[in-house]
Amino acid sequence: MNKYKLFTPTKLGSIELKNRVVMAPMTRSRALGNVPNELMAEYYGQRTGAGLIITEGTAPSPNGLGYARIPGCFSKEQVEAWKKVTSVVHKKGGHIFLQLMHTGRISHSLNLPVGAQIIAPSAVKAAGQMWTDAKQMQDFPIPKQMDDQDLILTLTEFVVSAQHAVEAGFDGVELHAANGYLLEQFLSPISNIRTDKYGGSIENRCRFVLEVVEGVVEAIGKEKTGIRLSPYGVASDMPHYPEIDETYTYLAEELNKLGIVYVHLVDHSAMGAPKVPDEIKGIIRTRLKNTLILSGGYDKERAEADIESGKADLIAFGRPFINNPDLVERLENDWPLSQELKMDLFYSADEKGYTDYPVYKE
Repeated sequence: MNKYKLFTPTKLGSIELKNRVVMAPMTRSRALGNVPNELMAEYYGQRTGAGLIITEGTAPSPNGLGYARIPGCFSKEQVEAWKKVTSVVHKKGGHIFLQLMHTGRISHSLNLPVGAQIIAPSAVKAAGQMWTDAKQMQDFPIPKQMDDQDLILTLTEFVVSAQHAVEAGFDGVELHAANGYLLEQFLSPISNIRTDKYGGSIENRCRFVLEVVEGVVEAIGKEKTGIRLSPYGVASDMPHYPEIDETYTYLAEELNKLGIVYVHLVDHSAMGAPKVPDEIKGIIRTRLKNTLILSGGYDKERAEADIESGKADLIAFGRPFINNPDLVERLENDWPLSQELKMDLFYSADEKGYTDYPVYKE
């Protein structure tokens, strides 16, 4: 009998998860026209061994669609299309949260629909480039600094999109405040150089994130609201700054007051990013009364150790789920993991390198 706690059922708010394994959110760029499709329903349906699936980053508005072929959840067509995904996952006994990702300055006009604009806390250009289907790699542009109207509109878009997600059958939403996207852009004094109540002090820089969380909680309930954070992450040109620990300590305390169902902490050091210090993980753990999800380069043994020791309640696996649709069964039965990972097909447009990875045959 498998004695691993990783594979035992647990509660996440009011839902019963069959195990403590989470499929981490991963951009896969298969949503042609920014609308989810049958191929995506098949992909998520193949991976329902996870106790919880968190979808790829999904835009709450046209302005948030920074990457080529990422899905949205703001139009009626998108909501109807997502219903195919959620129904497949639920039929197979899984649970699924929609990750709401507004890309902010990490965007390009060639990836946006007509009328959309690239907005950010401040008009600070990100270093680097991004893929566009029309002209391939392009530099990031200088974003427009959000004015009062943009702030109100964007907050509303997050809230309405969260309501759409529940309507589409999702068990909840994860607000993406990590990896250098819009919400994290507010947290950093390097990307946020505002001088109004949304910039300057730690409280001011956290204000917009907390307003979005509060709005979503009021709309769909705290048991359906999670957030992803990446302290010490450097993705999308987010350099370190001296008050990182104080910023995330304050944020964790305020999120705890709002009672959201989980905080999902990402550590990309397995992919070459700086390591997230254990101290800040511990600080966030002690500040939160609800679920903590840790992710980043886990194998079965380390996942089990962090659950056993109480460092985390759930463990998220990312890349291993790409080429091992039956990852949980493989881990539980000590079957070998597939090592074949077609990285050149991560963001292509069809089933190759997406739904064509086989399950394990004994």
